[in-house]
Amino acid sequence: MPPGTSQPPLKRVPPGTWVVLVWCASTLFTLLTTFRLPGETEPAQWPAAQLYRWDGLTFLVLSTALAVRAGRLLHRRPLGALVLTILAAIVETTTLGVGELPMAQYLTTIVALYFVAATCPRHTSLTALVLAIGTLIGYLTVRVLNGWTIGLSAELAVGLVTVIAWLLGNSSHQSRAHAERLSAEHAAQAVTTERLRIAREMHDTVAHSIGIIALQAGAASRVATTRPEAALAAMRAVENEGRETLAGLRRMLVALRAADVTELPDAAVPAGLADVDRLAATTTAAGVRVEVRRLGETRQLPPDIDLSAFRIVQESVTNVVRHAGTSACRVTLDYSDDEELALEITDEGRGRGSATDTGFGLAGMRERVALLHGEFTAAPRPEGGFRVAARLPLPMAVR
Repeated sequence: MPPGTSQPPLKRVPPGTWVVLVWCASTLFTLLTTFRLPGETEPAQWPAAQLYRWDGLTFLVLSTALAVRAGRLLHRRPLGALVLTILAAIVETTTLGVGELPMAQYLTTIVALYFVAATCPRHTSLTALVLAIGTLIGYLTVRVLNGWTIGLSAELAVGLVTVIAWLLGNSSHQSRAHAERLSAEHAAQAVTTERLRIAREMHDTVAHSIGIIALQAGAASRVATTRPEAALAAMRAVENEGRETLAGLRRMLVALRAADVTELPDAAVPAGLADVDRLAATTTAAGVRVEVRRLGETRQLPPDIDLSAFRIVQESVTNVVRHAGTSACRVTLDYSDDEELALEITDEGRGRGSATDTGFGLAGMRERVALLHGEFTAAPRPEGGFRVAARLPLPMAVR
């Protein structure tokens, strides 16, 4: 149940309390039926002589004590509590002078049976059902063997209600178990989805950083003897990029250990399109110039769209650095359409790859866009180079 919500008043009453309340109500009903109520010519039933004598009152107190004890034991020892309700019904019935266990006296057992079937394992609830039905059969059998009259039709009605109560309780138990399984499956799926998302984030971050580091290290090795100051600057860039990559990995490990994304520290806030300029500066310093163009009015985007858009740009730029064999690329962020965000990353390199490339980079970008119900294309340009384009629909609130 979500925090801050409370159960309905009747749900707050423990099962044991319900058992005691039903016993009190059924006992009061039984006593009322021994009086001639308004509109009746005679009482609904004639009690045995001992009902109002000291021995009848003793049996009434004893049966009530058994019912109260059953209510207290129902949670801890359900079968023992059910046996006590059965004994209470038999003890009180001896003062009524009837040929069966009446519905009113057996109603407490029926209610207890429902709670046992609803809360206990299947084998326990089946044992409880056998006890309840077996008692009815045994009670009638004893009376028949002693030559006493029996109320077979009334007892059949009690048995039918008993079975119905068990079926209802068993159905409630199965529904709750099914709901718990669904909840556990949804929780496991949510964990798996979150870990896959973090794994994609880790791939994007590491792949981009390693590409930049490789590019800077290669530049440093080429000018190490002729331009030591340039080689030193390149190695410092390698050091900075490596530190940033380690920091990013540390944040992602924190995310993997966190039970709730809302509990992450401020340092673990995901990246977004606001970091595109920093990405362009880092890549430009590594030797591949990145030109960033923004069309339309920049707006605040939902976190999932903002993060996915940045990762698409980052992965595309990484592919340019690693595969295109060019010194420049262009990133276009188009906010001019109120209904969608358009991204385009183009270069004039060798145009390696294709629209059906099965590499993780393109597949990851395509998956991100598909999850946001957008459109994604990646293909060589007719005039040379490669083009990655994505259109991400914007929710109504952003529009």
